[in-house]
Amino acid sequence: MHPTPSAPAPRNYPLLLTGQFLGAFGDNFLLAAILGPLTYAINTGRITEAKVNGENALFGLVFTLPFIVLAPLAGYLNDRMSKTLWLTGGNVLKLLGTFTGLAAVYAYPGDASHTLQVIGYTIVGFGACIYSPAKYGILPEILPRERLVKANGTVEMLTLVAIVGGLAGGGILYDNTLSLPLCYTVSAGLYLAALVCNAAMTRTPGNTSAHFGRSVREFAATFVAIVRSPRLGRILLGSALFWFAGSTLKTALQGWGLMVYTEAGVTNVTNLKLVLLKLGLVAGIVAGSVLAGQLHKIGDLSWARRYGTFMAAGFLGLGLLGGHHGLTLVVLVLILTGAAAGLLIVPVNAALQSESDPTTVGKTVAIQNFADCIGIAVGAAFLGFLTKQGLNPHQSLMVLGGIVAAITLALRVVGFDQRKA
Repeated sequence: MHPTPSAPAPRNYPLLLTGQFLGAFGDNFLLAAILGPLTYAINTGRITEAKVNGENALFGLVFTLPFIVLAPLAGYLNDRMSKTLWLTGGNVLKLLGTFTGLAAVYAYPGDASHTLQVIGYTIVGFGACIYSPAKYGILPEILPRERLVKANGTVEMLTLVAIVGGLAGGGILYDNTLSLPLCYTVSAGLYLAALVCNAAMTRTPGNTSAHFGRSVREFAATFVAIVRSPRLGRILLGSALFWFAGSTLKTALQGWGLMVYTEAGVTNVTNLKLVLLKLGLVAGIVAGSVLAGQLHKIGDLSWARRYGTFMAAGFLGLGLLGGHHGLTLVVLVLILTGAAAGLLIVPVNAALQSESDPTTVGKTVAIQNFADCIGIAVGAAFLGFLTKQGLNPHQSLMVLGGIVAAITLALRVVGFDQRKA
């Protein structure tokens, strides 16, 4: 049996969506501002492409590290206490991390603030770690089961719109002001607005019988059970594959975009111009996420292998293409690649949530975050390895396409696309 909404609270869902949008917007607004100076540094020859990739990987890793280290605790907290409480608590931690970075750039202008900015963004990652299981785990508590696929699609769509909007906003603000303190201040305002939305939600019940020691054992047992399940284990792997590929592409995108614009004859590349490439990818993911909610019922993964294959082909295409063929073709391939990714991840998310034990939804989502963040960390490290081996961004994306294709083939062998009986 699956849980039903415990009490009528029609405002909870729109407040959840608004808070999620603002929080995700803030995460990416802040990241774009922190990485913004790299675009100008590489344009003037002060740093290399390897440095750009290294900084992208570093901030990506410190943001995801809490998801890996604290996965059992995050699941316990979201099972034990009201999920609305931890939505609010996650934004409190994000505010703390933002103020840490803000204090750093005020006190230590230039490169001297780097270490404290890394610490600050790590704290933001801790906030996201607490927030993420709650934002997904609360959906079965406030919505009927038949709305879960569309609700997941809506959450993913808004998150992706927030990602590109935040990246654009942070890039534009830094391009026009070259002021990190101002960017940090705006980020704090976004997190504060998200906090207000979550605090205004009608409180949902917790599970007071949950205990940490038992929760850790249950987390491990749930993880083992999911991995051993022929279907759920493949669903978890499919989700991690999506984030591995996305992390590698995201980490490479700044250096790859600079190369594409250079090949197209564009000079004086700004952060906004790089965001325009990301917009094509995210537009595709948004379209794919919306279509997934319309095309697939809960548990229908019959097209999962095809979407994985299309995604791999997209990466290969991006690697083979350059700016020499024009930016229009590059953006078109980005859109198609994103659409395949969106069509893959939304049914996978909904299937994992709906088919897992409904009494441990928080742990299930935390386990998914755990696996996804391992995929993200591996993706960032993977690009770093390829960069050290001397591969340029085009070659790295071709290798990524080959890896995704190989994993998709392996999933086909074990029957990833079988329908739930």
